[in-house]
Amino acid sequence: MRGGNHAFLLLHGLYGNPREMHYVGRKLNRAGYTVAFLAGLAALLVWYLSTRRSRTSFHVSRFTFRVSRFRFRRWLPRLFLLVASLAILGGVLYPPTNYDGLAYRTPRVLHWLAAGRWHWIHTEFNRLNTRAPGYEWICAPIIALSGTDRLLFLIESVSFCLLPGLVFSAFRRLGVRPRVAWHWMWLAPTGYCFLLQAGGIANDLAGAVFALAALDFALRAAVSKRAADVWLAMLAAALMTAGKATALPLCLAVAAAFWPALPVLRRRVAATIGVALIGVLASFLPSAVLNARHCGDWSGLKAEHNEFQQGKPLLRVANNSVLLLIQNFTPPLFPFAGAWNRAVQRVMPASWRTELERWFEPGGAHWEAAEMEIEEFASLGLGVSGMLLVSLVAGISYARRQAPRSTASGSKAQTALILGCSWIAFLALLSKSGIGDIGRISAPYYLVLAPTFLLGPCQSMVVRSKWWQRLAAVVLAMAGVLVVVSPSRPLWPAQWVLSRAGAKKHPILEHARLVYELHATRADALAPARELLPPGVPVVGLVSFDDPETSLWRPFGSRRVEHITPEDTVDRCHERGISYVLIHRTSFTQIFKEPLEGWINRMNAQVVGKVTLKLKGTLDADDWVLVKLPGEQHG
Repeated sequence: MRGGNHAFLLLHGLYGNPREMHYVGRKLNRAGYTVAFLAGLAALLVWYLSTRRSRTSFHVSRFTFRVSRFRFRRWLPRLFLLVASLAILGGVLYPPTNYDGLAYRTPRVLHWLAAGRWHWIHTEFNRLNTRAPGYEWICAPIIALSGTDRLLFLIESVSFCLLPGLVFSAFRRLGVRPRVAWHWMWLAPTGYCFLLQAGGIANDLAGAVFALAALDFALRAAVSKRAADVWLAMLAAALMTAGKATALPLCLAVAAAFWPALPVLRRRVAATIGVALIGVLASFLPSAVLNARHCGDWSGLKAEHNEFQQGKPLLRVANNSVLLLIQNFTPPLFPFAGAWNRAVQRVMPASWRTELERWFEPGGAHWEAAEMEIEEFASLGLGVSGMLLVSLVAGISYARRQAPRSTASGSKAQTALILGCSWIAFLALLSKSGIGDIGRISAPYYLVLAPTFLLGPCQSMVVRSKWWQRLAAVVLAMAGVLVVVSPSRPLWPAQWVLSRAGAKKHPILEHARLVYELHATRADALAPARELLPPGVPVVGLVSFDDPETSLWRPFGSRRVEHITPEDTVDRCHERGISYVLIHRTSFTQIFKEPLEGWINRMNAQVVGKVTLKLKGTLDADDWVLVKLPGEQHG
């Protein structure tokens, strides 16, 4: 379905009129997805019946169940199961609160579903158009069939549950010893960028799963010499780029992994071309073509007016390396973050600050630390990062005291090539990115790079050590505590406790109370602004930038949101069915470059209502104004 969606997206984007709403292929709706899923189930049933073996499936299922039950008798998988259950429970109990998801990922799906097709959305907030859409194409059928975004957490929950097996398989194929890979298959997925997203709607976790799956299938292909494994590696790599365009450099490592298996494709040329075509359509390439057509830039950054992705590669590598150290080794709960940030500002030379502010977002330019690891910014984190570093040092120390041992199994040359390509890909990312939260953006790379630290011949001794196992238990306990106290999905009565603990008398407690309160209302943050609308308004105009637009669509299907840009006139708004426009004052000033009152007078509009909202903890409260356009609504 993803490949078909992308094919439609590419063809219509190249030859269709973005403003034309009457298109014969308007089947992106509940009926269309129902037909597609029924056809898919029928094809799956036919395949199953044609390949079923008399009793093998039953015996395999029983064997798998017994092995799984035995596996969770040991303390490490039990702790992982507990932490994973807590993370998924948060998704069950709470609606989605990821800010990017509410601001552009879910809204772009709602725009497509409202039009019955993909289209280039009329907006100044071009993240709705330019970003890799792979995750959204998975969300689209869930929203279309359920009519809500409450089930979207299942995408990340399933992705998280797939990580242990993928970690073990990929690590083993890269030469990590079985005992070491077994221990790390439970530990590595508890990196905060994975764990905190397991119950939410961020898309970094799914991107990491596709990256690891692409590498694993490529390594399988190098051994099995089966064309099917190469094809699966190709498709996984395509989905990796469709989910996170920042993972594009990792295709180099995947190519290095399945290069030895390429000769087997000579016997399956036609099938390989078909799979490659599907992979191309399911990858970021169609979006890149559309970005080039609509924005003059394949990445879409020009349309986003993002100046933080250009120039100074050496400076970017150096500063991003510092940011990775800060973001990965800061304690998960760091109440002294404010003091750290003020100290950095005092110590950093003014010339450094000026140069960094030119090429990096403010958080990255100022080396800011966070008070708590949260879903929107979490990196791999102190627990797993520290364990990787400790394991590397301990392995080297043990090796110096032991007689020479045989190296890890597998091809040393191929492993060195793959890991070398992975590090080159990571450097390519660091040399281009000016984003402040590079620790989160790097999520698809962490698990691919981790075997570099675990290939030593004495790592089996390390994981058997009592001190290592106790430290691993501490790391899992830290991860569990972080899941419980997460502001996005707290599993303790945070607001009740803080409100009765006299938080207003203590600045730190009061700040914590405000953070929890803000996250508690984020899923429907614009509800007070939405309530300004008269009942039954089917279309509302919107002037905003990077705001949680999803709230204005609730309940889904009750209204449509249409963005207003500076070139829009009253007549054009009426043609699109718009008679009321909701305006975020600060966003209006940034986009229209004129005072709001001047625009209202020029449009002969009338102010209907106003409300003041605080949407982010780092921003002040701001006005949202509802205005009514003059004249009668048409169309």
